[in-house]
Amino acid sequence: MFLRMRTETIMKQNYNELPNGYLESINKGLEAVRAFRGKLSPGKGTMEEKIERLDEEIRTADAIVIGAGAGLSTSAGLTYSGERFERYFGDFAKEYGIRDMYSGGFFPFPDDETRWAWWSRHIYVNRYVNPPGSAYQELLKLVKDRDYFVITTNVDHQFQKAGFNKERLFYTQGDYGLWQCSRPCHKRTYDNKDKVVKMLISQGFAIGGNSELIVPEKENGGTDFSRVSMKVPSELVPYCPVCGETMTMNLRGDDTFVEDDGWHKASAAYAEYLQMHEGRHILFLELGVGANTPVIVKYPFWQETFANEKAVYACLNYGEAFCPAEIGDRSICIDGDIGNILGKLLK
Repeated sequence: MFLRMRTETIMKQNYNELPNGYLESINKGLEAVRAFRGKLSPGKGTMEEKIERLDEEIRTADAIVIGAGAGLSTSAGLTYSGERFERYFGDFAKEYGIRDMYSGGFFPFPDDETRWAWWSRHIYVNRYVNPPGSAYQELLKLVKDRDYFVITTNVDHQFQKAGFNKERLFYTQGDYGLWQCSRPCHKRTYDNKDKVVKMLISQGFAIGGNSELIVPEKENGGTDFSRVSMKVPSELVPYCPVCGETMTMNLRGDDTFVEDDGWHKASAAYAEYLQMHEGRHILFLELGVGANTPVIVKYPFWQETFANEKAVYACLNYGEAFCPAEIGDRSICIDGDIGNILGKLLK
């Protein structure tokens, strides 16, 4: 019913006339900042009691709104530091002193050829390589037969790769798999996989049968970076097909971020989903949202729960599971690895 009504709405309206779920969410988040100034609570009950209560909510809620942050992908094994970083970026660590993938994304590389050598690796290992963990698949098993919608600040596309319904996903901050004009001169994004693969091959990597990124190996193990280039050929540097400026990532960093037609459709779908279920028994299920962008997911979920006496807020997070005292009696805060918690819910 929801998908049919949403399609009919989009057919009747221009995108500029559709509701903006992103801005509505941020406004609710700002309301929460003003409203909740008291004590934060980890909630009541033992781990077992909280898991049992969450299981009941997942089975009985009229709707489940899933809000996901970086902690969910971390639980799935998409870590940005440590062994995984050294395997793919050890040469950049040695040459430029970069210590993790996140900070490397802001590094002022000396030229476009080096910058795209970095970004082609970053894109591929976080967007196209399958994660080692199964947190996303386990989450889908829990909600696939439920009425759900997903809003996420993650840009790694893991929900869709795991099999979640594309029509029920809103990637608010962009997608590693998309490029845009750096100016930007127009509001369109471009799939980048084919060109990213060419960049990787030019550096000395290979692509395996299961989308694995194969690195040159030393005899005693580890990546042989003496056989890897830290630059791509100049002819592989992407340029805007309209104005000729260099392309850049479709990631929200400033006001040049392109919100294309797909983004606006998803934003409208999220707003319409919340409107259709207003006042009903909704489970706001937050997974791994940290302190970087709480106003997009965490704070709006608090406000939505506070405003709807039938709503329940659940937070699964490692070391950051808490809620305002005002909604403590309708909250389930579970501190631990998300994948492990989802596994317990499936037993």
